[in-house]
Amino acid sequence: MADLVYRSVMRDIKGKILDNQYPGMKLPDERSLSDMYQVSRSSIKRALDVLVQQGIIFKKRGSGTFINPLYLKNRAMFRYEGSNLGITDSFRLDGKKQSIKLLNYRVIPAPEEIQQDLFLESNEYVYKIERLRLIDDQPFMIETGYIPIKILPTLSPQILESSIFNYLESQKGKTVTRSYLTLTVEPSNAVDQKLLDLKATEPVGIMEGVFFLDDGTPFEVSNMRIHYQYMRFNTFVSLGKE
Repeated sequence: MADLVYRSVMRDIKGKILDNQYPGMKLPDERSLSDMYQVSRSSIKRALDVLVQQGIIFKKRGSGTFINPLYLKNRAMFRYEGSNLGITDSFRLDGKKQSIKLLNYRVIPAPEEIQQDLFLESNEYVYKIERLRLIDDQPFMIETGYIPIKILPTLSPQILESSIFNYLESQKGKTVTRSYLTLTVEPSNAVDQKLLDLKATEPVGIMEGVFFLDDGTPFEVSNMRIHYQYMRFNTFVSLGKE
């Protein structure tokens, strides 16, 4: 129930930000927000912390909490309206329609490297999920992910053809809020060229990483091969504690 409270507050605050309801780009203090929403200070703090992590607001010590002007200027960089950390939501897609084509998925014993990344035992199983992401029906990303069965035992093709992170939040009450990512570029291979419509001389962007639930549990290991024209990745980085 506490999770539902802070997510509800967070969504409402984000909606008010989009509606320009905070004069001077400044949010009320935590005590005022607590009174306004009739919830605990801890729920308010948690909601604000998630918005800070998403780069939508920032806290200035001694002055208060302010809206990040880049959020209002470049909303395509911060498209996601829930509390999960969605990778394609961090790409600048200029309002174009996104879709997902499921290429393959199956249950396999967790490979040794995946066991280490997801803190699994040698006898545990994972989904291996291969998907093609599209923008206005044009392929832009080949995605291969590994998710422990014990976290989501009921994944179906219907779920995999949409946002797994959104399903995780709406149906399971869990959120993905952190990731560790490596970004590189390399020559495209035959599969990249076929699925992403690349020439043999064109490169492909690589994003590899681990996504974590808000309680610190590793949720997914993912490898994303991206058409180089879409390798303009935006993120918000915190360089120190508040």
